[in-house]
Amino acid sequence: MRRVGYILLLFVLLAPTASFAVRPDEMLKDPALEARARHLSEEVRCMVCQNQSIDDSEAPLAHDLRVLVRQRLEAGDNDRQVLDFLVARYGDFVLLKPPFKPETLLLWGLPPLALLAGLGALVLMARRRKQVSLQPAALSREEEAKLATLVQSGGSDV
Repeated sequence: MRRVGYILLLFVLLAPTASFAVRPDEMLKDPALEARARHLSEEVRCMVCQNQSIDDSEAPLAHDLRVLVRQRLEAGDNDRQVLDFLVARYGDFVLLKPPFKPETLLLWGLPPLALLAGLGALVLMARRRKQVSLQPAALSREEEAKLATLVQSGGSDV
């Protein structure tokens, strides 16, 4: 029973915790607006961290973007207008899920192409390995002589 407690404690300590990047002084007094701001912040990429949303990042730029999102919401912008404002200012890269359009075709198309290229390379390697293993290596004269001796003696010299 004690072992289960230790395992549970270890799991809790190692489990990822929620990041508390949003500071209390950033939060809006209106809970509905704050909820919208948090939702939008989860969709916007931190330009410093690049693999985190501004909601998770503690970078100064992420703080500035969180404040900007909240200012736009307080000014009366809807969610689409806030995102459009950020895209106009920083480009599609600011979105964690950029839209599918000609400018982002490479971004969306490269991962499937890389996967297909990898699978193709694996198939080619498997075929080459199979061809190589089907062709037995020729015996040297010394090996042929030893084989002939073993065959004549009935294999008793082994």
